[in-house]
Amino acid sequence: MQMKKSGIAAAVAALAAAGGLLLSKRTRMSRRPGPLLSVEETLVVRPPGGRALLTVAALAAGGWLLSSQMRKGRSSGSASTVEESIELDVPVSTAYNQFTQFEDFPQFMATVEEVKQLDDTHLHWRAVVAGKPKEWDAEITEQIPDKRIAWRSTDGVPNAGVVTFHKIGDNRTRVMLQMDYQPETLVEKVGDAVGGVKLTTKGNLKRFKNLLESRGFESGAWRGTVAQH
Repeated sequence: MQMKKSGIAAAVAALAAAGGLLLSKRTRMSRRPGPLLSVEETLVVRPPGGRALLTVAALAAGGWLLSSQMRKGRSSGSASTVEESIELDVPVSTAYNQFTQFEDFPQFMATVEEVKQLDDTHLHWRAVVAGKPKEWDAEITEQIPDKRIAWRSTDGVPNAGVVTFHKIGDNRTRVMLQMDYQPETLVEKVGDAVGGVKLTTKGNLKRFKNLLESRGFESGAWRGTVAQH
């Protein structure tokens, strides 16, 4: 009984947290008066029933906003897209060369446990996705030195994407990443709805920047070309 109660409490807390996160995000995005602003005014300015009612209101707002986000994702198709970029104080060739070292990805990708390079264009990934271990194979579908690397999964976790490298100066590079992915479980869909994948991607790029700038040089390089296919 105690375990069941603690599980319910954890679910309530998680939903309330999701509600607060989504609510604050939506409110920051728009200052127009409407239902969201009215909900926030009720939560923050005029809580009529104390902490218990505030929690219920947060849960209601969380459930409504979460379901709204998930319905939006379903209406635009099952795949989601994340786009992030970062600027590094290294030459473009250094940034590109380091990104070709796929087996080094666990050094800066928080959820990736191992990447095995099977040959020039095929990789095997092992990672933790929404708290569960998963494995998949991926294929490099295009590679142009100092310009771009594109990939897609061939089995397992559905994902595809491209990372591009842009020279800003002799010692300044912008790295831009776009990834399409398909949340499979309910937990993955909830994480996607509250921006979990976007936050993870942003963190991965920051760690890539810190790793490369602190070292000052790449750990290796593959300068071959893969024709788009």
